[in-house]
Amino acid sequence: MKQKIFIIAGLVLLLAVIVIMVRDLFFSEKGDQKNPYDYKLNELKKTDSNQTAYTEALSFKPGLEEIHAVACGSGDMIYVGGAKGIEIFEKDGKPAGKFGFEGLATSLAVDKKNIVFIGMQDHVEVYDPSGKLLKKWKCVSGESFLTSIAVSDSFVFIADYGKRAVYRYDHEGRLINRIGEKDPQKKVPGFIVPSPYFDLALRNDRELWVANTGRHSMEQYSYDGTMNSSWGEASMATDGFCGCCNPSHFAFLRDGSFVTSEKGIERVKVYSPKGEYRCIVAPPSAFTEGTRGLDLAVDSKDRIIVLDPERKLVRIFVKKK
Repeated sequence: MKQKIFIIAGLVLLLAVIVIMVRDLFFSEKGDQKNPYDYKLNELKKTDSNQTAYTEALSFKPGLEEIHAVACGSGDMIYVGGAKGIEIFEKDGKPAGKFGFEGLATSLAVDKKNIVFIGMQDHVEVYDPSGKLLKKWKCVSGESFLTSIAVSDSFVFIADYGKRAVYRYDHEGRLINRIGEKDPQKKVPGFIVPSPYFDLALRNDRELWVANTGRHSMEQYSYDGTMNSSWGEASMATDGFCGCCNPSHFAFLRDGSFVTSEKGIERVKVYSPKGEYRCIVAPPSAFTEGTRGLDLAVDSKDRIIVLDPERKLVRIFVKKK
């Protein structure tokens, strides 16, 4: 008898659920269909114009089918990398050269002699200024996805999204050590990188900084892998980093200030050398909604060079007078 009661009760409950589902599907008014988790991004993307301290001075369009990386060489030459090639431009945007290769340049760095280091997803290729291949490094790992390269006089640093690690190499392509892997003894929390936006850069050719995007933080490491400092917080406010993983890219001004870019809320900002928010370079309204991969470079005049892969443009911003 009890079993029959349970069966009847279950059928009644199932019928009630079906009735509610049918009502919601066919008879609910449109006004009831609100997403309670809507972050109202349009509101968050509104920016006080007084915070925007830069203006766009120049833009030009490379001829590459896809553009993914930008870097500055000596003489403020601008290097753009992407699908099957590198294009080189003078500081005013005039073409100055190009060379091709098979594959996709996912990251790019240029040293003081204009030697070009290219991350090709799972390995590095090195070219002289004329585009001659000097060296092809061994594949890092079958799981690697190289997202950033920085070059000093002695070392080459590589961010690998696939392995969530940073590598230090010499200029011949010999691996010296790995940096950033979780290590309680060194108080290293480990990299959390939910998407393939994992940037690093050198400040004054000495300090290695890495964007730990899942933690919304900037972290500074010694070359032996010790983490020395960090800053940044997750916030919907302009002075913070929001979304799953930001900042997506960063670079340095001459005084050591940080220039950062984000996805989700597309914008470029400046922070002080200590990580204090200063101003906006380019607000969300300057970009097509959904733009990702705003790679950054800074030239000797502190012009901020923004790669806009959605519009396929190189855009140069200067401080307002």
